[in-house]
Amino acid sequence: MTRKRLVAFIAVIQSVLFLIHFLLYQTWIFSSGGSNTPGAAWIKLLLALLSVSFVTASLLAYRYTNAALRVFYRIAAVWIGLGSFLVLAAILSWIIFGVSRLAGLGMNFHWTVELLFTAALAAGLYGVFNAGWTRITRTTVRLENLPAAWRGRRAALISDVHLGHVRNRGFLRRMVAKILKESPDTIFIAGDLYDGTAIDARRAAEPLSKLVAPHGVYFVAGNHEQFGDDSKYLNAIAAAGVRVLSNEKVEVDGLQIIGVPYRNAARDGHFASVLRALRLDRDRASVLLTHAPDHPEIAEAAGVSLQLSGHTHLGQFVPWSWMARRIYRQFVYGLSRIGKMQVFTSSGAGTWGPPLRLGSNPEIVMLEFQ
Repeated sequence: MTRKRLVAFIAVIQSVLFLIHFLLYQTWIFSSGGSNTPGAAWIKLLLALLSVSFVTASLLAYRYTNAALRVFYRIAAVWIGLGSFLVLAAILSWIIFGVSRLAGLGMNFHWTVELLFTAALAAGLYGVFNAGWTRITRTTVRLENLPAAWRGRRAALISDVHLGHVRNRGFLRRMVAKILKESPDTIFIAGDLYDGTAIDARRAAEPLSKLVAPHGVYFVAGNHEQFGDDSKYLNAIAAAGVRVLSNEKVEVDGLQIIGVPYRNAARDGHFASVLRALRLDRDRASVLLTHAPDHPEIAEAAGVSLQLSGHTHLGQFVPWSWMARRIYRQFVYGLSRIGKMQVFTSSGAGTWGPPLRLGSNPEIVMLEFQ
């Protein structure tokens, strides 16, 4: 993205945030009796500051990292998530108000706004709690031509940890402990280990040095590692003892394990050429590790047996979960099939932007091969 386009994108996002906060202000003030309501000026000032907080925090986070900035970023990120719920509550309040007026029904608009805003805040705060509660998701995958050695073996899949200003080395350490407790035979990390913000990449990846499995630990880069030069992230991951796969295939006891990073898999023509060059043996089972479930039809045509991805976060929370389902359809989450290939998409372990989850859970996936 060029500098001019980036400035235009930021301007659009900030304009939308201004409009959202203006809607919140007008909804509350109108329901309370108008601009002469006590404290109206303070509410306007607070919402004005909050409206620029996330863009400001994000721009700073991509260049700097320190304790004060991390606190600021977390507050701004939580607020932008809560704001999403409050906007839905405001819109619903106006819909109820309009319908009641058209129907000639009397209603207390302020009471309606208070009730819906309270429910929105409660849902948002639960979302913050839920985002920190990582589950273990278990599933069995049956693959044709699976080598006998792999029958009954288990693989751990983790994606979208997003180490940065919200999640840090301590969070990764807890994820590593949870994975090791499951004693997997192999471990797959499907990209976006980092958030792409300013971070000491090598120090953040240190807990990975304890992540071991009898048949290897494999990583493939996601879009957040590849916003720019991904070398600092990939070098840090490799230094921790994890095998970084970049357009390559390895064979472990007869199972073909392929890794295609996001940048190469996002372009359908390039993705197809990469897979052709790897010369997959269609008579033996294969596992493709790639960050996003963008082009599963290409992987299926290449003869892949199972694709493992993340990226979607299952939208994290409403209304973004609706958009994620519309974009990725059946591949947005869980185990699905296209032709002869199966796809498992994880909702991820961390969060991007608002550290909230409602309608999706952070997870570590345990796959048993049969």
